[in-house]
Amino acid sequence: MAEKKSEQKTTGCPVGSFFEDLEQAFGKKSPFFGHMTQSRLEFMKGIRSLLDARIDHLEKMRSGKAEKKMTKIKVE
Repeated sequence: MAEKKSEQKTTGCPVGSFFEDLEQAFGKKSPFFGHMTQSRLEFMKGIRSLLDARIDHLEKMRSGKAEKKMTKIKVE
């Protein structure tokens, strides 16, 4: 007995489904997808800058060169 394969599109995210529909309608070479690719790159570069800053901070803490938070001032 041959089994019939059901073709169900399962996307948990409605936004993801929306973009899949746009891709099918206009293709990946449309100006829209060019802008979306650029926005993904900018988002990832932003995340990278946050990670780099945190790594620098942790390395300074480990080496004992962290910035002082308070300075004692002598008052006459």
